[in-house]
Amino acid sequence: MIKVIRAKLHGLRVTGTDLHYHGSITLDPEHGVLAGLYPCEFVEIWNKNSGARLTTYVIYGEPGSRCCILNGAAARTCQVGDELIIAASADVKPSEFYDLRPKILTFTADNEVDQVLYYDVYKSAARDFDFRIVDETESLTPAKRVLAR
Repeated sequence: MIKVIRAKLHGLRVTGTDLHYHGSITLDPEHGVLAGLYPCEFVEIWNKNSGARLTTYVIYGEPGSRCCILNGAAARTCQVGDELIIAASADVKPSEFYDLRPKILTFTADNEVDQVLYYDVYKSAARDFDFRIVDETESLTPAKRVLAR
């Protein structure tokens, strides 16, 4: 088994911190659903501003709030406005790479979804495991476009 990326929020800005909350990262459920992140799922968090790296679990906040709140000890790793990369992983066999389509959301400065991408691993003439990034932003259904904006 190999640990690979399964879903990623790239460039989400911290909207708040709560040192005295019992832990986790609070995310807008609309972002979570669109990316495929589950409540209580462990995620890696990488702070683009400070370089801090941590692991915690997801909880959902208010729908439509565009929130990204670090709680408990994680609150000490960032400041409001810091850009984060939040990544969920999966353990898969190499033969399962072709079916895995990790969803990546990128964000504007106000935590509005900017792009919806996925990573595609495929067999090419050059190698068994080739890679490309596919932009599916324009192919979203009207309902999902509302969630993304």
